[in-house]
Amino acid sequence: MARVLGQPPQRLVRYVASTGGRRPVARMRGERCLSAAEREEISRGLAGGLFSRQIAAAIARSHSTVSREVARNGGRDGYRAAVADAACGERARRPKAAKLAGNAALRAVVEQRLEEKWSPQQIRRLAGSHLP
Repeated sequence: MARVLGQPPQRLVRYVASTGGRRPVARMRGERCLSAAEREEISRGLAGGLFSRQIAAAIARSHSTVSREVARNGGRDGYRAAVADAACGERARRPKAAKLAGNAALRAVVEQRLEEKWSPQQIRRLAGSHLP
């Protein structure tokens, strides 16, 4: 862009920075994610006493998708479409905190094993049985 304008690149960088930088790209959910409308249908189905399979058939989704959605967002009695949609957006945000950053005990064990020359694969296998 600087070449087209006949200006040094650094001038363009300073101008963009002085005007507040670039606007972030609008976030879009993937096609496989449930939409807000589908979550509303799930909520209505639950309120109407329908089973997960019946709700899934109505929105053309797998029954396991519906049951997982309900389970992770308050269960049959506590499911609210708007709250579930907001929670989905939060879960999708990046960057996420690293597992070792949030768990001091796990980090200490991993660091100890690495100092003992264990491979990451060996540490991972240990994680399934003994790590906190």
